[in-house]
Amino acid sequence: MPHRRLADIVILSCAISAGIHAALVPEHFDEGIGPGTGFVVSAVLLVGLAVVLTRRPSPLALAAAAAVFAGLLGAYALAVTTGLPVLHPETETVDGLALFTKGVEALGLVGALIGLGRPFPLFHSQPKGARS
Repeated sequence: MPHRRLADIVILSCAISAGIHAALVPEHFDEGIGPGTGFVVSAVLLVGLAVVLTRRPSPLALAAAAAVFAGLLGAYALAVTTGLPVLHPETETVDGLALFTKGVEALGLVGALIGLGRPFPLFHSQPKGARS
């Protein structure tokens, strides 16, 4: 896969997940301060990563994206199985939007991990006609 497309997958995954988390903030604040705050923090981190990966990409930013995606996937796994102490103590039911979001995040995680395994600069554009 050309380098730019791989970077775009990670950036797009951050943006989609950020939008979904942001849209669900009010609903999660209805459940409590912990869940609402968790969704705000998630959305802010994801937006920040999308911006940084678009404007000033680096291996550190890519590693941060991988860590955030892994954290979100792990947190969701706990939320639907045992609950998350303080943030979301009751177990959450699995729904279609959550599964879609986790699929997007898993794709972003895989893209970030693949990108970390490739020589940098992953994000620099190729000259016209060049192949990666």
